[in-house]
Amino acid sequence: MTSARRIDTHQHIVPPFYADWLSSAGVSAGGLPIPHWDPDSALALMHDNGIESAVLSVSTPGVEPGDKDEARAMARALNEFCASLRDRLPARFGYFATLTLPDVEGAVREACHALDELGADGVVLLANNKGVYLGDSAFDPLMAELNRRSAVVFVHPSALPAEPVPGLPAYAADFLLDTTRAAVNLARSGSLDRYPDLKIILSHAGGFLPYAAERLAGHCAPDGTAAEGIARLRRFYFDTALSSSPYALPSLLAFADPTHITYGSDWPYAPAARSAHFTGLLDGFPLSEDLRRAVERGNAETLFPRLARSGG
Repeated sequence: MTSARRIDTHQHIVPPFYADWLSSAGVSAGGLPIPHWDPDSALALMHDNGIESAVLSVSTPGVEPGDKDEARAMARALNEFCASLRDRLPARFGYFATLTLPDVEGAVREACHALDELGADGVVLLANNKGVYLGDSAFDPLMAELNRRSAVVFVHPSALPAEPVPGLPAYAADFLLDTTRAAVNLARSGSLDRYPDLKIILSHAGGFLPYAAERLAGHCAPDGTAAEGIARLRRFYFDTALSSSPYALPSLLAFADPTHITYGSDWPYAPAARSAHFTGLLDGFPLSEDLRRAVERGNAETLFPRLARSGG
């Protein structure tokens, strides 16, 4: 175990009442079974991987399985549960608030409650919400509200609004496309320009966005130029969850602003051994001391100042 230094911006929370709700609805997380979660197991994972603090989020499918009223009630219950855990262990846990998209009115209401009254560290949004992607003008009222608060927005993939490939679960490949679609749509639609104070973290190193940035860039700028498109896409933040391999990291590091990369474990949807495997790959990858500190905690300290500590 390394000394506790990391801030984990991609760690999930699965309260028992939420797991029971998903089970009763017969839904999974993009083909993954709903995992067991409890605070002690989270702290054990953090101890074993040198994680000092984790900003928790509810993964896909969020509250989409419920009708409007049920989804609003579940989002409120999840956010109050997360706030209670944060209050008990404020140095160890923060959280991204769960919202209710595509119910925009409910999402705005819950964002205001979570950020203003519960003190959430940001919000989590699914890349697509029942087939409507982030960047769609229907979501502008929420994005404007979040922009007024200079909010941190964590974008997590979901199942594609399309038939799956038989035998290929959504989390294996579709998640990467889902995140990439959302990022390109946010850039293409002008959302990044209309809401410049948002800090948007893309899961799993942005899907395949860094690798395909040159190909995608022309679709992300009004003038169709690669240079402007690349500049827009580099506004995003990227976490390392399941993406710190010697194949993915070179692409991420070549593309991303080095101040825009954060550490992610993806636990418990990534089992402890799988999460530790990718953390070990990150530990073994040749990074300068300054860049390693930035990725492991410095960049996250900038996004979440309350988790900063003197001396790093």
